[in-house]
Amino acid sequence: MKSRRAITWAVAAVVLCAVVGVLAAVRRASPTTTTNDVPTGSVKRGDLDMKVYLTGELHASRSKMLLAPPIGGGSLQITHLLHTGAPVKKGELVMEFDPTEQHFKVDQNSSELLQAEQEITKAKADAAVVAAQDKVALLKARFDVRRAELDVQKNELVSSIDARKNDLALEQAKRVLAELQQDVKSRSASNQATILLAEEKRNKAKLAMDQAQGNIDKMRVTAPMDGLVALEKNEGAMGGFCCFPGQTFPEYREGDQVQPGRTVGQVVDPKEMELSAKVGELERNNVKEGQSVDIQFDAFPGNTFHGTVKTVGGNNTRRFWEDDTSTKFEVTITLAATDPRMRPGLTAHIFINGDPRKGVLYVPRQALFLKEDKRVLFVRNGSNFEPHEVKIQAENESRAAIEGIGAGTEIALIDPTAPRKATTPGAASPASGGGTP
Repeated sequence: MKSRRAITWAVAAVVLCAVVGVLAAVRRASPTTTTNDVPTGSVKRGDLDMKVYLTGELHASRSKMLLAPPIGGGSLQITHLLHTGAPVKKGELVMEFDPTEQHFKVDQNSSELLQAEQEITKAKADAAVVAAQDKVALLKARFDVRRAELDVQKNELVSSIDARKNDLALEQAKRVLAELQQDVKSRSASNQATILLAEEKRNKAKLAMDQAQGNIDKMRVTAPMDGLVALEKNEGAMGGFCCFPGQTFPEYREGDQVQPGRTVGQVVDPKEMELSAKVGELERNNVKEGQSVDIQFDAFPGNTFHGTVKTVGGNNTRRFWEDDTSTKFEVTITLAATDPRMRPGLTAHIFINGDPRKGVLYVPRQALFLKEDKRVLFVRNGSNFEPHEVKIQAENESRAAIEGIGAGTEIALIDPTAPRKATTPGAASPASGGGTP
């Protein structure tokens, strides 16, 4: 009995030790809000810069397209083309295509036209000869009928046999005349049809020749208005291989092949150039129509241009195939002054000068978190951090103006309640948790 009781107490002691060990391990692994490894900051009072930084692209608000002529028969080769940025006047030659094939068609159709005209002349001459022959044959047939009629009038004076012969001769002459009249009518219609076919062949050849000549005229594309030439990217320059990440295409140039009807470029009005950009949802409220804008083009380093916010889109402009899933809004900016070097497609860094907030309380945006649909800060209270709801007045890229908390309050820069990986001796401190800005 004593031995059994000793074994029972020994087992109970082992189980108790195991439970204590497990509890200690869980306590060491569980997160706590009283640790001193949470990075902190403080609420500050001062001026908040509300500039919005964007990247945009230059485009013309007034432009007209330059198209390859819509001519069937395959691709067209460019033999003359002005470069991007070249100034042009309305009616001035901008690009020209190789007209060799169309000249060949003109010569071929001209030959067919001449042949058709000769066929018409021959058909009319043949018809005139046949008509003259038919006229003589009709006169002879009518004469035969008339002579047979005179012979029939003598039937009272001749024998019955001769009278019968006269009647038969009259019937034969009338039958021959009727058949000849039918044949003449058929030959006349046939000859007229031959002439009409030759005339149709001539008309077809003339139409094809005129069309080829018109295509030659279309090979010369002139400027539809005064402005600057802006060429498109030639997506067929890679031989059909495209759409690799980071791939760029050259502009159209002389010698390139272009499909009929394809856009080669455009003529833009340099006096009506605008910048288009996309602003994120958080910065949307800081952008208003009429705000001043500073602009720096990548193509003109060291030069700063100025403009004004023209419109701010109210709808999301994100397309379904874009990788960026964040909400974006379209912003249009009017330039205060243009430069002759400007052309559509230039990229620019845009600085929209928002209205600054003076003497406001602000915190880093990384210190704001979303808890139960409320924007909160984690405020230090002794050795703990407690969530404190605040109201957001304004935000820029790095800071947020707030209400509902005093200046100098110490706040956590990461969510102290979020689970964090345990660190090993000598390892770097854990990275800041990502709150909802």
